[in-house]
Amino acid sequence: MELLAQQLITGIATGGIYACMALAVVMIYQAIHHLNFAQGEMAMFSTFIAWQMLAWGVPYWLVIPLTVVVSFAGGVAIERLVIRPLGDAPVLSHIVVFIGLFAIINSLAGFIWDFTIKPFPSPFGEGSQFGGLISNHQIGMIAVTMTVLVMLFLFFQYTRVGLAMRAAAENPASARLVGIRVGWMIALGWGMAAAIGAVAGILIAPIVFLEPNMMLSILLYGFAGAVLGGLTSPTGAVFGGFMVGIIENLAGTYIPEIGGELKLPIALFLIVTVLVFKPTGLFGRTVVQRV
Repeated sequence: MELLAQQLITGIATGGIYACMALAVVMIYQAIHHLNFAQGEMAMFSTFIAWQMLAWGVPYWLVIPLTVVVSFAGGVAIERLVIRPLGDAPVLSHIVVFIGLFAIINSLAGFIWDFTIKPFPSPFGEGSQFGGLISNHQIGMIAVTMTVLVMLFLFFQYTRVGLAMRAAAENPASARLVGIRVGWMIALGWGMAAAIGAVAGILIAPIVFLEPNMMLSILLYGFAGAVLGGLTSPTGAVFGGFMVGIIENLAGTYIPEIGGELKLPIALFLIVTVLVFKPTGLFGRTVVQRV
């Protein structure tokens, strides 16, 4: 029973990171209707920026907000300089650009900080609670993740900018008619997605260690959560991310054939299964376009 509780807690903690990545993926998808394959690399680069500031002696309490601000600005810049000029280009053009961004950001991080594995300190310190059932870092991961998700919910539900971003994503043509600057709403979405990814990277780095390829599997789990919950549903993406974390940990523990080495194919299996039997995801909706 204790093992089950420990795995559930671990699944919820890691699932929170997957939920953040899934939410970032869905935010970009709702804005431009394409999957951002470079989302994980953007988060990784932000985490390296945080590590560099820590190495320079900047206090941790200042590193996190500074990294979020820099990541937000970087996300907006990428949308304005790289994505916006594409406009209504074919899907393949967007895919090639995203793959190019993936390779460029990964190589740039390796060039600046090299490809050696670096330890990343936890902002919550060492130790555990409840007799070793849950670590301080896991408690911090869950608390920060839930805080971010609640803040995002309040932002999109009760602020003028949040409502404008929702309108721009749902119906850009109608949003323009009422004076909403759709282009800048999309840019803000990119910035927020980059900031959310930065938080996810900082939280997961103490567990997986810091190196340019650290977010590859995390992004895959994020994709699985987004597909499971529905690419058109931010709430579904969050639910899907938590479910993927729980399923991954329970399967790795209670199915000996899977173990720790075959956890990643679970995400691929979920993606394929959901797309085959319910392409819109558990909470997604079918989009109908008039022609």
